[in-house]
Parts: sequence; C-alpha cells; structure tokens
Amino acid sequence: MISSLVIVFREMLEMVLVVGVLMAATRGLSNSRHWIGVGVIGGLIGALFFALFMEQLETSFQGDGEFVFNAVVLFTASTLIAWTVFWMSRHGREVSQRMKQMGSSVMQGELPRTALMIVAFSAVMREGAEAAFFLFGAAQSVAQDGYEMLTGGLLGAAAALLLGTLLYLGLVRIPVNKLFAIAGWLLMLLAAGMASQGVWNLVVIGWLPPLVDPLWNSSALLSQSSLFGELLHVLVGYDDQPSALQVMVFVASLSVMCVIYYRLQYRKVDQVVTAGVPTH
Repeated sequence: MISSLVIVFREMLEMVLVVGVLMAATRGLSNSRHWIGVGVIGGLIGALFFALFMEQLETSFQGDGEFVFNAVVLFTASTLIAWTVFWMSRHGREVSQRMKQMGSSVMQGELPRTALMIVAFSAVMREGAEAAFFLFGAAQSVAQDGYEMLTGGLLGAAAALLLGTLLYLGLVRIPVNKLFAIAGWLLMLLAAGMASQGVWNLVVIGWLPPLVDPLWNSSALLSQSSLFGELLHVLVGYDDQPSALQVMVFVASLSVMCVIYYRLQYRKVDQVVTAGVPTH
C-alpha cells in the first residue's frame, strides 16, 4: 500500500500543481475552465493509452523512447506556458478592468485557449501514464493484493489533490490586479523548470552533453526526494544534483522570458501614457 501511495502522490503532484496554477492564473477569464477541463480529460485518456503501450514506448529509440517522449512534452509545455505568460502581460490590465466591470467577460479570441488545453493535457498525460505504469510494475514486484494497491493509490491521489487545492486557494485570495504578476512569475519559473527537466531527459540518454555533471550536490541540504524538494522540483524544476547544461538552460529560459515580459509591460505603460497625452 505504501509503495502505491508514494507512486501516485509523486506522479499526481505535478499535474495538480500545474493545473492549479493555470486555473488561478486564468481565474475569471472566459471559457478558461472549459479548455483546461478539456485538456485534463484528454490527458487522462492519453495517460491510459500510453500506460497500455508504455513498454513499447520504452523500447523505441533503442530503449530511450520514454526519455525522448518526456523531453518533447516538457519542451512543448514550457513553450506554451511562456506564450500564456506573454499574453497575460499584454492583456492583464484590460482583463482586470473587465472583471471588475463585467464579471468574467473578455474579448473573444484573445485568450490562448489552445495553449491552456495543451499544457493541461501534457501535464496530466505524462504524469498519469507514468503513475499507471509504475503501479503496474509495483504490483508485479510487490506481494500485495489489489485492494491494498487501490487504497494506497487513492490516498496518494487525495494527498496530491489536497496540496494542489491549497495552492489554488492561496492564489485566488490574491487581488486580481496583483494576481497576474504573481501568476506570471510562477508560470515563468514553471516553464523554465520544464525546459531544464526536458534537457535532463536528453542528457540522460546522451543526446546532449552535461558539460559538468553534477554541477553541485545539495542533497544533504534539501533532498529532491523530500516533500519540499519534490514540490520545488515540480514548481521550478529543482534538482539536487543538476548538470551544468540544466542550470544554463534554466537561467537562459527564465532570463529570455523576463526580458520579453518586462518589455511588454513597458510597452503597455508607454501606450497608456501616450493615449493619455492630449493632442494639439
């Protein structure tokens, strides 16, 4: 039971935290819940499909198929999260004003609905498939009946959902005009962490050079297998023994996103100032 509890908790943690941050960041935006929900349902279906064929996936690419698949999903999700952040930077003030004046009404076509759906789909599918596959492996190697496996899995899922709910409730308490900035930073850290973990998958199979491996070892201070270490791993891609390439990709990704984000912010301020200057 303990093995299934830990497996489900660890694998579900990332999906519920990603979905929770997305839901909080797009709170009140028209149809955002619908598209995130579609992504979650699609991810669950995809997880079941990939769990059934995980062995074939692992044997593809000369046994490196799972790492290649994870890298593609992580890079895709990272790019789409960055797109969502940039949209929020451009339209956050307008959305905040609309929410105050007209509830959750927003201009049609502005919200990157497809990005929300694909990010939710990616997180749920990848982690759900691994959870199902690992549970199958645990059932084969551990002498425990189906009832214990189910009980442990449900307890692990409940614990992950609880943490995700607490994060979501904490975020939605933030005033709307500040939520976009805080959520933007959370999403940028999440995207940079995903890009770093995507690189890790390719370093493991030798497709990319680690440069220095590990660059440091902080497992004595904060182990990645601890609860807080796992939370940081999900939210910012924390690794207690990262390669130099992982760190470089994280810093470069975050730096590029920050530059674009603040340029969009300054452009928006300049437009507001220009619009407020009377013409003669």
